[in-house]
Amino acid sequence: MKNAVNDGGGAGVWSATGFRPGTKAGAGAGPGTGSPSGTPGGADGDTRDGDIWSGCWVAERLGVELVGDEGLGELLGLALRRNPKRAHLLVSHVLGKHIPQSPAVVYGYGFALGLRVRDLLGEDEARRAVVLGYAETATGLGHSVADGVGLAPYLHSTRRPVDGVARAGGFEESHSHATSHLLLPENPGLLAGDGPLVLVDDEFSTGNTILNTIRDLHERYPRDRYVIVALVDMRSAADSGRLDDLAREIGARVDLVTAASGTVRLPEGVLEKGQALVARYESEAQASAQEAQEAQEAQGEPARPVLRVELGWPAGIPDGGRHGFTPDHRVRLEGALPAMAARIAEALPSDARRVLVLGFEELMYAPLRLGVALEKLTDAEVRYSTTTRSPVLAVDDPGYAIRTRLVFPAHDDPADGPGERYAYNVAGAGFDAVVAVVDSAADTPELHAPDGLLARLSAHTPSVLLAVVPSYAPARPSTTSPTERPSMLPEPLRGPDFSSYAPDEVGWLLQDLSDTKLEAPTEEREEAIQSGGAHYAESLPVEYQPSEAYQELFHNALAVSATRIAQAVGVVTETVLAERSPRPVLVSLARAGTPVGVLMRRWAQHRHGLELPHYAVSIVRGRGIDANALRWLAAHHDPADIVFVDGWTGKGAITRELTQAVEEFEASDGITGFDPEIAVLADPGSCVRTYGTREDFLIPSACLNSTVSGLISRTVLRADLVGEHDYHGAKFYRELADVDVSVEFLDAVSARFDEVGDAVDDRVKELLATDRTPTWEGWAAVERISEEYGIHDVNLVKPGVGEATRVLLRRVPWKILARAGAGADLDHVRLLAEQRGVPVEEVAELPYTCVGLIHPKYTRGATGADGKAVTV
Repeated sequence: MKNAVNDGGGAGVWSATGFRPGTKAGAGAGPGTGSPSGTPGGADGDTRDGDIWSGCWVAERLGVELVGDEGLGELLGLALRRNPKRAHLLVSHVLGKHIPQSPAVVYGYGFALGLRVRDLLGEDEARRAVVLGYAETATGLGHSVADGVGLAPYLHSTRRPVDGVARAGGFEESHSHATSHLLLPENPGLLAGDGPLVLVDDEFSTGNTILNTIRDLHERYPRDRYVIVALVDMRSAADSGRLDDLAREIGARVDLVTAASGTVRLPEGVLEKGQALVARYESEAQASAQEAQEAQEAQGEPARPVLRVELGWPAGIPDGGRHGFTPDHRVRLEGALPAMAARIAEALPSDARRVLVLGFEELMYAPLRLGVALEKLTDAEVRYSTTTRSPVLAVDDPGYAIRTRLVFPAHDDPADGPGERYAYNVAGAGFDAVVAVVDSAADTPELHAPDGLLARLSAHTPSVLLAVVPSYAPARPSTTSPTERPSMLPEPLRGPDFSSYAPDEVGWLLQDLSDTKLEAPTEEREEAIQSGGAHYAESLPVEYQPSEAYQELFHNALAVSATRIAQAVGVVTETVLAERSPRPVLVSLARAGTPVGVLMRRWAQHRHGLELPHYAVSIVRGRGIDANALRWLAAHHDPADIVFVDGWTGKGAITRELTQAVEEFEASDGITGFDPEIAVLADPGSCVRTYGTREDFLIPSACLNSTVSGLISRTVLRADLVGEHDYHGAKFYRELADVDVSVEFLDAVSARFDEVGDAVDDRVKELLATDRTPTWEGWAAVERISEEYGIHDVNLVKPGVGEATRVLLRRVPWKILARAGAGADLDHVRLLAEQRGVPVEEVAELPYTCVGLIHPKYTRGATGADGKAVTV
């Protein structure tokens, strides 16, 4: 049978006699889509029971019918539950809750629905949206939908209260066995925006739960648009008009996106008949289970040992959406999943052919994604499902959706007290291994007890593995400080909203000041800086617009130096991987370090298949590094894995600045582990141990400003714009997109990675065996030049090709010192110097290729070295 497609055709009735084509009655209208491949049938989600519909047993005994799309019965089966409000239970074959299913199929259904939501909203509105899933059944589905939307944060309701986290809302689920839902976002403002709210549940039946949620949240956080997403729309004819009524009531647009639609026909007296059936079969099932338990105990077989698998879950990544899950969390988790799945694969028995990844109640997404990754790594047949609070009758019949049931005590100290929990269709399914995935709050003595989940699993499979995901602890603001920090700093800015880099290439821990006028004429800035009236980071220079001749120099320089840069990128990245961390977190110093950080990330992915996180932060000479950015990094990563990245060293001022700033941060916040040593592409000043080269050569990204750095300005730190709890600021120059060469620069260098591989290996081997202790000879040279030329201020001496270029682009240069015989590396410097009327003086004994001297004691009436007035 084909998969469900909600396209308005192929309607019929699913009943005790099978599928009968016919006319849909009372089915809710919802836009449809093709679903991922995989036709579920038997208890474990495959077709071993042929074409028997897994709702036949209930339909035959109670007269229940599904009316709707032809594929509806492939998505849903029927079971009975112990519930005084509703006898029947719609059991999804593709949700991954009660019926084990291929993880790729489960994830694919949610992701496809998310893509449709993104198409429905459009890119701009999708970026402003928030996705909300329902506990416990739809937490994983909602998260998968959020992944499909791709641009929106995710939150799911929870039945687990968390001390110190304030409620942002709550609601009741009228037909459920456990009704109270809490909304506990770490960021109190997560739901406060006016962008679309996307609500995700496994089925849309009466609509009561979702409609109550919208009413509750709309009263607190009104917005113009809601989107309801469900696998199946099962509203009756009486309920089908309530969405339109709600939309008119609140004055908002409400859309519905589903994979299939239909309704349930219930005969008179079905609740009483269902309760009688449950009572009868429950009694028989309990007696059978007791006999089986006694027989197992009589055999005296010792419990099989449980193997614990250390996942290496990334620090700071939430275990799910209970407190919010951002697009940045998603990027970082994607990079870590292959390694975690590989650890599970290595721990599985070599002869395991059928493997179940078993999640835990609300913890559905993490085990689902691990299952998807494991499915790609192993030849075994991988299935996925989760444990649940929901009490459902089990009947071992191919026409019934819940074939077997394992019962065990709750093991996460639930707020509503102890009780039974269940795992369905696991016993008797022939799994060679079960990987139980729980969060650390649920890794309790009850989990490991003789009647606990692990023991119950061990009785039905030869191998049980336990993987524990750390329970995410939201940041709690201090209760004693009069100026409490916000509990959650903003997530990094990403392209295309901020910068022309792809969103996965870098996250900017900055605030967007694009709409603020910050530029000042160069001569005014220089006079204010040198007079002490302003700091250089309080304003921005006017962006230099290169002439055609200068642009041609850039492209020529890139063509000539791309191979040399690629080799330096490879060398510094391999050195970091060998000495600093096998999975480093790259943190580039904006903005010169950012293209280098992107290239290092590309090298790690190209050469090793590693998806390294990469962020850009601000550091300001004399003011230190952005402490709020460090706080965010420490909350999301192990500080020991952080590697700061910059483009090049001159005299080493930023290296010293970073060391002092990290020391001050450790003293103020008590957070330790950050290594202040910078990894750079070029270290002509001999200031660091981790570098690609110590040659002072032209790095084309130094030739330009924002147009080679993602269209991002220098960073800004000004008291009226950057508060105590804000990131430093920067501007995104969208208007310069036509002349942006940022990606061209990256691609030109990346294209040379293969050809330099052997040279990189040889050079890294040589460097690792070399004493690379910094000599700080660059600093000594700068002090000497400062005195020799009567400047008496090392801050006005800018050594190296990159720094000298910066002087010409955005300061008031006095003169350029060039090493005698320097060739094409200085062509662009000579052109800029000529354009600005700055003399270039050749020096025989110069440790750098060139040095830029800023005009000392500058005023707009000052004269240059040649006695003429300085021009800009």
